[in-house]
Amino acid sequence: MTLKIHISEGAAPYEQVRAQIAEQARSGALPVGYRLPTVRGLAEELGLAVNTVAKAYRALETDGVIETRGRGGTLVAAAGSAAEREAATAAQAYAERVRRLGLTREQASAAVADALRAAYGG
Repeated sequence: MTLKIHISEGAAPYEQVRAQIAEQARSGALPVGYRLPTVRGLAEELGLAVNTVAKAYRALETDGVIETRGRGGTLVAAAGSAAEREAATAAQAYAERVRRLGLTREQASAAVADALRAAYGG
């Protein structure tokens, strides 16, 4: 795992740590099950405060990129498991909301298709 923190950049150091680990996990550079350094170890390696790295790890865990297993360490999570659960929850809430608004299934699907085109392009 290679991380480079640029203090002079606009992004906060914790956000740089979070973004770089997330990108490496998504690209496969950090494979599923890869054991990350301890918070303290990574903080020392990068010259950052322990709380900075801890904040990045918490954000990554919330996003489902990593999982902490107590004494088992912090590992790169299986791709999409937490993200897919969160997406399913959001989709369920959306479906209930548009039904209450009186939209048809076709209208709701069209709204989703438009939003996906806007978010992903094309």
